[in-house]
Amino acid sequence: MTAPKSGPEAVPVVRRREKSDSVFWEPAERWVRATAGELTIVDSRRPVLVWEPGRPVPLYAFPTRDVRTDLLRRTERPASLRRHAGATVFYDLVLPDRTVGAAAWTYPGEELADHISFEWFGRDVLDHWYEEDEEIFVHPRDPHKRVDALPSSRHVQVEIAGTVVADTHTPVLLFETGLPVRFYFPREDVRLDLFTRTDGHTRCPYKGLASEYWSWAGDADVRPDIAWSYPDPLPSVEIIKDRVAFYDESVDVDVDGVRRERPVTFFSRPSR
Repeated sequence: MTAPKSGPEAVPVVRRREKSDSVFWEPAERWVRATAGELTIVDSRRPVLVWEPGRPVPLYAFPTRDVRTDLLRRTERPASLRRHAGATVFYDLVLPDRTVGAAAWTYPGEELADHISFEWFGRDVLDHWYEEDEEIFVHPRDPHKRVDALPSSRHVQVEIAGTVVADTHTPVLLFETGLPVRFYFPREDVRLDLFTRTDGHTRCPYKGLASEYWSWAGDADVRPDIAWSYPDPLPSVEIIKDRVAFYDESVDVDVDGVRRERPVTFFSRPSR
């Protein structure tokens, strides 16, 4: 059995972005691990971040010596797979309890020729991913993206169908590159009696697991799972713990008495 090899080898401190045929990449200095059940599939202190064409978030690629290549079996590119346009060779991941088709692949170009990347999006490929000793979700964190959660004394109100459902002078404003600001309300400043708790949950690489969701209980035509909360957010945004936020794309928000224009984003679409 070939185990991932990793150790205290010197990693050059570099900050660059290179192009390898159809993808961009840059070296990362984070210790990254991935597991499936009790098996460690990846253990690398030399990952690179890869941006594929048309995809706004990165993936990791790892030197082959840091991957359990004995569990990979070369396969054909799935005809239905639209992602990873630059990939050259695909591999099935053969685990003791299952085989995951086209779970890994290589990229073109000499720079990434000895690197392997794994699927993250929407498929049960690997069970857990870690950067250093913190679990991460959905996709690797983008070093060119910021997420700042700041306490504020602004007066923020949220209305749905003319009814004020949240009103606070102590919001936390969460600024995330590429998305509209989100207003996180103290729970006591939200009319949760006007909502119905759902079983919705989502994961975010920057905030963690949002395991509490609510839908509007009134008659207005409002997207489901309109509000959410993080009971146990990641340490970097601990300040939003147990606070409630709304999709501003689907509600009316007043900040210091001024009505904000509803943003148009991916989340403008109903979640189901």
